[in-house]
Amino acid sequence: MLSSARPHGQLAGIWIALASSAAFGLSGSFAKGLFEAGWTPAAAVAVRMAGAALVLAIPALLAMRGRWTLLRTNWVSILLFGFFGVGACQLCYFLAVERLDVGVALLLEYLAPVLIVLVLWMRHKKRPSVATIGGTLLALAGLIAVLDLSGTSSLDPIGILWGLGAAVGLTVYFFVSARVDGALPPIILSAGGMLVGALSLALVGLFGILPMRAEFGSGSFAGVQVPWWVALLGLILIATVFSYTTGVMAARALGSKVASFISLTEVLFAVIWAWLLLSELPGPIQLFGGLLIVLGVVLVRIDELRSARIRR
Repeated sequence: MLSSARPHGQLAGIWIALASSAAFGLSGSFAKGLFEAGWTPAAAVAVRMAGAALVLAIPALLAMRGRWTLLRTNWVSILLFGFFGVGACQLCYFLAVERLDVGVALLLEYLAPVLIVLVLWMRHKKRPSVATIGGTLLALAGLIAVLDLSGTSSLDPIGILWGLGAAVGLTVYFFVSARVDGALPPIILSAGGMLVGALSLALVGLFGILPMRAEFGSGSFAGVQVPWWVALLGLILIATVFSYTTGVMAARALGSKVASFISLTEVLFAVIWAWLLLSELPGPIQLFGGLLIVLGVVLVRIDELRSARIRR
């Protein structure tokens, strides 16, 4: 009975991971609407995290059910998740965008799955299988194609370091999501992480590291002018509350390695949403890159299932 339930749980985890990636992929389109309305990136990220923390506060308290020991036993994980997986990851990404093309910065951030494979390799002293190595290379090739980096890009060394910092933050996000005490509900981890991330970004603005400015104009989605608060609500509720909570659920169901590789589909979803909402039509090379990402994820997933059978 247990063996039959496990594949169904794994399949559900894959669908949850894809839903999380689809929601995460909307963040760029919603953020662009806020930028058109007059918001700076740092202000958009800070309000995004603070708003998500407020939305999740009551559900998190209800999920706690008075079990305050969960916070005492998991406070380190919550701090790591919020500071690195939420705050530092977003901050490093935007600092990288200041010096690099957006595509290059995003590609550097999504080196996280490769870092996870390397960390697991060093921790367990066991070389990844051919399937995992092949899936890694295919997924990276797919990312390059989806981002369509054929144009000339200036490679600023400091910008590259910030991009790698975003990759480290994303790596921490997946490890903490997968390894946190199972008694801590995902919504509590998400709420706590959003609060820590919002506070860290507020300090960034307070010390003038990044400009914080918010104006109340309008943005355009699918050719329709919408007020700033529509983009902000979408960024908070869909691209943050839903995406982070389901992302934690997926990482627990699938493990950090598989969940991180499935998260690569966020780039493909981002392209699709930009096409539908911003009229940025993807080219054939980007669609081909999406196929490579899917193939890479499948290879890693096959390797994960094979390893699980061997351990049993």
